Amino acid sequence: MTIEKTVINPDTLPPPNPHLSRAVRVGDLLFVSGTTPGPNPATGVLDTDIKSQVRSCLETIKAILEGAGTSLENVVSVTAYLKDPSLFSDYNEEYMKFFPTDPPARTTVQANMMRPELLIEITSTAVIPR
Repeated sequence: MTIEKTVINPDTLPPPNPHLSRAVRVGDLLFVSGTTPGPNPATGVLDTDIKSQVRSCLETIKAILEGAGTSLENVVSVTAYLKDPSLFSDYNEEYMKFFPTDPPARTTVQANMMRPELLIEITSTAVIPR
């Protein structure tokens, strides 16, 4: 049995690394790749505080979701990889702004990041409404 999948790389975002897709759609589910914070559009450099990095990740995820025909309201699962557990409270405060009611299932784990300046990476799964 072959599963039909569609790669999602919205034109509204810079092209991803050639070895990954920003998201993959299978049926009515959208699996968003691990998303790291990007540079601040105003300064061109990566912000070093956790709230800014969380905001950057979730704004990118929001753009990916919208490019696939869904939204943050349809996210059913989130996994966050947090560099330092002492940042959890500030991470959670910013996260809750994006999911103020009926938040998705969530797992947050401590992880070493691929680049030392990164404080967080977030992946998610969403439903695409019919």
